Amino acid sequence: MLQLREVQAYYGRSHVLYGVSLEARLGEVVCLLGRNGAGKSTTLKSVMGLVDVTAGDIVFEGRSLREVPTHEITRRGVGFVPEDRRIFSDLSVRENLEVGARAGGAWTVERVCALFPKLASLDHQRGGSLSGGEQQMLTIARTLMTNPRLLLLDEPSEGLAPVIVRALADTILALKREGLTIVLSEQNVKFARRVADRAYIIEKGQIKFAGSLAALDADEGLRRAYLSV
Repeated sequence: MLQLREVQAYYGRSHVLYGVSLEARLGEVVCLLGRNGAGKSTTLKSVMGLVDVTAGDIVFEGRSLREVPTHEITRRGVGFVPEDRRIFSDLSVRENLEVGARAGGAWTVERVCALFPKLASLDHQRGGSLSGGEQQMLTIARTLMTNPRLLLLDEPSEGLAPVIVRALADTILALKREGLTIVLSEQNVKFARRVADRAYIIEKGQIKFAGSLAALDADEGLRRAYLSV
């Protein structure tokens, strides 16, 4: 469904990605692991056209996303949940969801509230007054309202309480059962182990590992080299 082929990316003059290649197949969950500053967020942003990709290609469902504007990438079926969530703090929960709605789409306010029952009880509450976990629910739900086939999640478990992280893992697995393909960036290997079919490790803008979580678990030296703090 998604392929990155030797992607080179920059922030201004800063070279961040050095030939990143990865893929996500239809209906699987893929996790991009790495330390802070390794290039995880930049990789996801490159898919969305939010950074300068100077070489390589990004292919979604057989069509290149190079030179495609971000709004058109969203229309093609790619949803992005940014690390900083970016909810509309002055709008209610329902208004935040309605802003993302796509006419005739399969995901409705009622359906996302069935996935996140807590949001139904917060229907008229302002987004800015929600807890971190509630804001993460709202951000994912708002992105689902655009009816994506591919969902990109940037550091979804960061800063959340353990009970919320467990619930988030259950939600990701539920979305997988719905048929979504999911790519997430993470530092939390335990969380990745719960949800991911395969993993990549990125370090200094280069892919250092690609394989199963079982293979990663079996290689302590690899984890120590690229994932330990």
